[in-house]
Amino acid sequence: QVQLVESGGGLVQPGGSLRLSCVASRSTISFYAMGWYRQAPGKQREFVAKITSGGSIMYTDSVKGRFTISRDNAKSTVYLQMNSLKPEDTAIYYCKADIPGRPLGSWGQGTQVTVSS
Repeated sequence: QVQLVESGGGLVQPGGSLRLSCVASRSTISFYAMGWYRQAPGKQREFVAKITSGGSIMYTDSVKGRFTISRDNAKSTVYLQMNSLKPEDTAIYYCKADIPGRPLGSWGQGTQVTVSS
């Protein structure tokens, strides 16, 4: 079993920055692909960014050039650095671990990000 806990969300003005963290407890993330997703009120949860165990990275088009995903396997932590934030980025952000044999993966409880002036 792997438990994921997100942190770092909050209220920020447009153009500001936040860094989200996702820590895995009682398990290592060394061999897992890790991802970030977000869900705004009334909208479907959407993919934001992903990093594989080998370091390959992909982003959804709307965050390219603004967000950076990274991982520290020794700390069992994945990060999402968010710069040049826009009101459209407002959502609950969730981290996900791709676990072999678990098609739905393992999810954290989410952290709220609000971008508003």
